[in-house]
Amino acid sequence: MDDGTTSERHWTFLTNHARVLVQIARDPGIRVRDIAASCLLTERAVQRMITDLEQAGYLSHERRGRTNHYSVIAAKQLRHPADAGPTVSELLAVLLREPVSGH
Repeated sequence: MDDGTTSERHWTFLTNHARVLVQIARDPGIRVRDIAASCLLTERAVQRMITDLEQAGYLSHERRGRTNHYSVIAAKQLRHPADAGPTVSELLAVLLREPVSGH
């Protein structure tokens, strides 16, 4: 039913956690500030997501001087039952692929 008002629902295919993981997979030495800027999130939110990903075993980090260097745990399986089977590596392989030209 159309009541004449325009109400657009905003949604995306990926969660913010997935976006953060993709940015880290692209550049393991990326700064939280740069992740936040590319994902349109606050630095605080990115830091919470990194902590979540580390606590769940999807990510680890080591301190190198004044910066963190992240490692994605690629063999870890996706955690939601509906996504059972694929690994983080398989998901990232799809998301990091170069865009296909055409339709």
